[in-house]
Amino acid sequence: MKRKLVATLLTGALAMATLVGCGDSGAGTNPGGSTNPAGNNETNQSTGADLKGTITFAIWDNNLNTFIEEQDMVGKFQEQYPNVEIEVEKIKDDSEYWNTMKIRTSANQLPDVMFNKTFTLARFKDYLVDLSGTKANANNELAAGYAIDGKVLGIPMTSGYEYVYYWKDMFKEAGVEVPTTWGELEEVSKKLQSHFGAANPDFMAIACGLKDEWPDYPYMEFMPALESGNGQNWNTMATQDEPFAEGTDIYKAYQKVNSLFTSGVLGKDPLGLGNDQVTNLFATKGAAMIALGDWGLQNIQNAAEDTSQLGTFYLPVRDAANDPYNVVVQGDSFMGVTSQSKNQEAAIAFVEWFYSDAWYPDYLAYVSSASAMKNFPKEKDPVLAEADTLAPDKVLIMYDGGGDDFTAIQNETAFDYKKLGAQMVMNGFDLKAELETLNTKWKDARAKLGIQ
Repeated sequence: MKRKLVATLLTGALAMATLVGCGDSGAGTNPGGSTNPAGNNETNQSTGADLKGTITFAIWDNNLNTFIEEQDMVGKFQEQYPNVEIEVEKIKDDSEYWNTMKIRTSANQLPDVMFNKTFTLARFKDYLVDLSGTKANANNELAAGYAIDGKVLGIPMTSGYEYVYYWKDMFKEAGVEVPTTWGELEEVSKKLQSHFGAANPDFMAIACGLKDEWPDYPYMEFMPALESGNGQNWNTMATQDEPFAEGTDIYKAYQKVNSLFTSGVLGKDPLGLGNDQVTNLFATKGAAMIALGDWGLQNIQNAAEDTSQLGTFYLPVRDAANDPYNVVVQGDSFMGVTSQSKNQEAAIAFVEWFYSDAWYPDYLAYVSSASAMKNFPKEKDPVLAEADTLAPDKVLIMYDGGGDDFTAIQNETAFDYKKLGAQMVMNGFDLKAELETLNTKWKDARAKLGIQ
């Protein structure tokens, strides 16, 4: 039985290659994404023994990689497809993953199976085949909702919810309650910082590793949608000349974030710490709260000695208790087959197998995330379920990461919400001036690109 596991560590040479002129989606030679064996309404009926070849499966998720190795994914797949060899390529993290995939589109070297996020599906749409006709799509609760031009380009592995993790015993000691509005969150954070920071100068009421920039995504990426109740907020912005103007949803959301981030509740040096460091800090109670997706529960559990006092609540963006309690939900980790694959039929068979009872239920039991499959429901972990108990009136907002028009304007203006969040804690940063500049750039970009 053939088995091959490849762990890839990107070198400095590849990092330098990022500087070479590589375009976004559509860069390089169009590999002919319109031709795909799953674009009809039936999956290919070849048997396992008929399929032959090698497929590359590229990932960045450490938890998934661990599970793949521990559960011998390659061997289990080959029990049904003995003549298909799988190379699992582990890339350092998601940022490096996107840079790598961007480079490979031009070189015609994309893996056979790749993952996307909501905000990258449009970026790679010309390099992904339509999975509309697969059983995996038919059984998935969210995939159709993220179709582009009527094509399902990826099957989300899980339904992603965002939480604020907190230590109940620390809240009790500081005499604070779980906040239900934004004002309460700011007040609670300040009290926690004052109480525990007096004895521990490194304490963070809210752990946020801004050295990596991306850990501010619960605030900078999702809060505009939570403020507006519009999961399509990025696409709505693409139709506006001045989306950052005073009074707009994104303006109001970012003013709230700026007020929180500059209040001292992120500790003395959030720019000096990355996500792994602040997660470990939170796990050892050097921080009282941390905002992460449901995937973060495993990382906290792995680093903490005792999680009996660990709880969750949803980020309360609303102004008043009688306002809607908006909560983001989204598909996460969209598994897709690339049009550059030389073994598309085998790659699609792998996707089907991954979401079948041969693999998916065990994976689902391993992760803390919610199921995205109608045929494999899952109860939430009790720690995560607490957030639902605390917010029985929550309103689910199905989040979309932005389509072609938004992405084009974003690239033209160099609007990076994660970087903007990190800038907020820099001395002398003027958010109002930055938003005014973004408005001017945004309007000019829409005119230049002819986007209405």
